[in-house]
Amino acid sequence: MKQRSHAFDLLCGLCIVRMISLHVMQFTGHAQVDWWKELMGWTYFFMSFFFFKSGYFNKGLQGDTMAYVMDKAKRLLIPYISSCILGDLIYFAFVPILVNRYGHPVEPLEWSMLWERGGSLGNYPNWFLFSFFASYVVAHLLEKVRHVHWVALVFPAVSYVLFRMGNPLWMGLNNVFIGVFFLFLGRVWRKAVDRLPRHVTIAVSALLTVAFIAGNIVWHGEYTMSGNRFEGDFLPTIVNSCTILCGLSGLLIALNVPRVPVLAYIGEHSMVYFISHYPMLYFYKFTHLSFGRSIFGRWDDTIILLPTLFAICSWLVPYIESVPWLSGRWKRVADER
Repeated sequence: MKQRSHAFDLLCGLCIVRMISLHVMQFTGHAQVDWWKELMGWTYFFMSFFFFKSGYFNKGLQGDTMAYVMDKAKRLLIPYISSCILGDLIYFAFVPILVNRYGHPVEPLEWSMLWERGGSLGNYPNWFLFSFFASYVVAHLLEKVRHVHWVALVFPAVSYVLFRMGNPLWMGLNNVFIGVFFLFLGRVWRKAVDRLPRHVTIAVSALLTVAFIAGNIVWHGEYTMSGNRFEGDFLPTIVNSCTILCGLSGLLIALNVPRVPVLAYIGEHSMVYFISHYPMLYFYKFTHLSFGRSIFGRWDDTIILLPTLFAICSWLVPYIESVPWLSGRWKRVADER
């Protein structure tokens, strides 16, 4: 087996912790608390990190298009569809119970969520898997023609224009362009890190990290990939995102950070946490509503949910990863020999 990057497992684990914590705060009605909004404003780049990480490690964008697309479909689209269905089964199992108690669904049944935003009612975060798949395909097609991939430099501007137009693309694909940009940024940064001496990488990465801190204070902008939303000016959002993605990853790699057990484990098995946590949040919320108790505005439920979700997801890791159509962990031909 290839040796894993402890730096990227750590960052990936932090991404998952941020994402699940954000969703818990949203479900319990605390997402607008000042200190939480400040924290989110300093960590907005984490969802983009998954695209950046894929570019950093991916060396196989070329090759036969049909084989490439089929492989990505197995690893991303099939888990996307299956986890959406499982999430919706949990969601709609509670609809008649809640309608019987309250006389109406407790949340609007927005059927348009799928084709407008790419997520399902019971597992909305799955938009990521569909956008991830589309980003891979677009990046592959750009690589098919020599030098055409440099057009990705303007892709963040394309996503920004789509945002200003009201995000008109179906399936939430307005974020694919900036996703491709971060994917190629990861590839370029990998080449730079491989060529630079270790001490130079540390110096450059530290400088980029400091630049992000200064930039985020005096030249602030935020990007929310789930809805392709820009807050603040476009240029600082992109510049600050690039500096922190390169700076933080380069610094941790060059410093050879050791494996951080809990965060690394979450990062190593991020797919399980990603597809599992949202249906469990709905199960918890709807179960309480079925007995006439709301979790909105309650800190006790926040405190209960956070460790419980991570504990259950951790317990589910070996079971979900043994099911390829959920985890995307299909055996490669070389693995079967």
